[in-house]
Amino acid sequence: MTKHILLKSLLAGVLAFGSAMTVEAQTLSVEDFCDIKKSSPARIKDMRPLSGGQEYAAVSDDGRSIEKFSYKTGQKTGVLFSLDNVKGELKIDKFNGYSISANGRKILLWNNVEKLYRRSFYASFYVYDVMRSTLTCVNKKGHLRGAILSHDGRMVAYTLDNNIRLANLDYGTDIAVTTDGELNKVIYGVPDWGYEEEFGIDNTMRFSPDDQTLSFIRFDESKVPQYRFDLYSNFCEPMPEYEYYPGSFDYKYPLAGYNNSVVQVQTYNIDNRTVKTMDLGLGEKDYVPSLEYGGAPDRLMVMVLNRDQNHLRLYKVNPASTVAHQIYEDRSEAWLSPAAYQMVRYRNDAFVIGSERSGYRHLYEYNYAGTLLRTVTSGDYNVTALYGYEPKSRAYYLQCTKNGPKNRNVARADGKGLTLLNPGTGTESARFSETMGYFVRTYSNASTPPQYTLCNARGQQLAELEMNREYAARYASAPRKEFLKVKNAAGEEMEAFVIKPANFDPSRQYPLLMQQYNGPDSQEVLDAWKLDGLFWLAQEGYIIATVDGRGTGNRSRAWANAVYKQLGKYETEDQLAAARYFASQPYIDANRTACFGWSYGGYMSLMELTAPDSPFKCGVAMAPVTDWRYYDAIYTERYMLTPQQNEAGYDQASTLLRTDNLKARLLIMSGTADDNVHFYNTLRFTSKLTQEGKLFDMMAYTGFEHSLRMCNARTMLYRKIKDFLDLNLK
Repeated sequence: MTKHILLKSLLAGVLAFGSAMTVEAQTLSVEDFCDIKKSSPARIKDMRPLSGGQEYAAVSDDGRSIEKFSYKTGQKTGVLFSLDNVKGELKIDKFNGYSISANGRKILLWNNVEKLYRRSFYASFYVYDVMRSTLTCVNKKGHLRGAILSHDGRMVAYTLDNNIRLANLDYGTDIAVTTDGELNKVIYGVPDWGYEEEFGIDNTMRFSPDDQTLSFIRFDESKVPQYRFDLYSNFCEPMPEYEYYPGSFDYKYPLAGYNNSVVQVQTYNIDNRTVKTMDLGLGEKDYVPSLEYGGAPDRLMVMVLNRDQNHLRLYKVNPASTVAHQIYEDRSEAWLSPAAYQMVRYRNDAFVIGSERSGYRHLYEYNYAGTLLRTVTSGDYNVTALYGYEPKSRAYYLQCTKNGPKNRNVARADGKGLTLLNPGTGTESARFSETMGYFVRTYSNASTPPQYTLCNARGQQLAELEMNREYAARYASAPRKEFLKVKNAAGEEMEAFVIKPANFDPSRQYPLLMQQYNGPDSQEVLDAWKLDGLFWLAQEGYIIATVDGRGTGNRSRAWANAVYKQLGKYETEDQLAAARYFASQPYIDANRTACFGWSYGGYMSLMELTAPDSPFKCGVAMAPVTDWRYYDAIYTERYMLTPQQNEAGYDQASTLLRTDNLKARLLIMSGTADDNVHFYNTLRFTSKLTQEGKLFDMMAYTGFEHSLRMCNARTMLYRKIKDFLDLNLK
């Protein structure tokens, strides 16, 4: 771990960035901003709290071992696993990730990772016996998904060929839990594409606390329409089999208004090997976004969400009897945000869950009879993360926006109210010990790269772990964000920032690039460290401006709900109002303005460029949605309902019905293997422009997915954007 402990005696000559350390200003390259290896600060790699609450685990700098460290001192206390110290015949030469059983006796390791979607992957899985220093292969076939350890570390449940299998490590057995799983028809143990992408789920299996039952979700996607896109060999990650004839990728992708997977919650009794379906009364249109045990083997907690995503029910289910009792529900006039209801923790005697019923996201504690015990937090701010509960003081530890929406603070909520552990501005997060006595604090702001320190539960610093001083010095000349507020046409204040060149001259006029995302519940304006191609564009002489308009997250619920059933309307109005404000500033040349966005931001760019009163001379849209009828059901319907329910809303939100207004120059780009926002969106829009005789520039990234992470694609992307802007604005 790079500089895991920085001894106090070394600090005399190596002070924090901005004081004694001076660095000659230098011009940074596009690679310095866009190459992930170059632009990423040091971090604590794959940290995991260990049982007992006194130690945590992290991967070593060389990636060959898992080491133990003291929460109190940060000092290394031992090695849990090392590739070099494995005994027995089976050995591996690398690992890509790990998890540790609740009792700390077994470690699940995986390697040979093959990415599937955003979070999911296939891999080879192994179990390491900490006491014996030996490895066991879970299944020699490899190509497994979603493997999890039982609490006692004696079993591994995993998915192979869409079926769940259970490996008993004590007896060396491996049995089928389900048998009717089939590609593009039935899935067990792992989610379908929509659940993974829009609910953030990568596994749907849970062992009961006594390890006697395995619960899981069955996805029947046989009625979901199949989507196909072409696969081409490229020079980044060659696929020789497709060099002369393209292949295809086929998967189930439910568009707005089309069939979703039909789900069931099932349990498997490990002793008698029987599967039961829980009696939840699920309809074909219901979602199950969460499945957890509530501290007892007979208490399986199942969330059920209706397709409109405005009514949530929480059930307490007995896996043995299959009987379910509803103990909680939440409703919204618009949509229920996953950021609220997925913020849930179950204890033996109670549970706490997030809700935005008050107009802000807060925590509420209930018993398992469904009685509200207390309102944990309240006020005109949002809880953004829940870290855990300390039973002696009855205190919850959390992250919140008490200091304003662009800040994040770690806080303690107890009977006395809310206490910020470190009340300053910026962005901090925490990884707490099992007993909530210590935490690793991560802090950054717009001018300070991430700093990792050890703290006690009161927030007092105990040790420095990684301060990224060398990194900060290397990027001393990089442009910085400046925060401000901008009013929209309704007179409401919007959070914003600008990035100016480091050698900014207020007497000059600069071209403006408005960058936005502005999707529902999203947030771009944060007082946190970030480094990407936008900062390089600022270095090269562009003023970058970003504004969070109506619909964005971590303000009031009313602020977000404004866009309900009419995506693109108020967001576009707000971005254009902000553009007019910036164009009026003396340091901006109003005749040289442009917009840029990616994904939802790409959609926003097209909406702004096709607005009748668009002020932009040119714009860039990367991986845009061009009509919400072409995007996935879970995301789109959350904010728009179905096209059948809201045809007028879909029409007003479609960029395809606004192309006659396009007068600015457009650069539109997409990856041809984007499983999220399909390349088809771009093809539909450019087809419409071609029909209308409108010129445009287009860039297709062959074989690339939505985030453009492979090879040097991001570097090329921002070089292309700069060339386009230089041609049209300079």
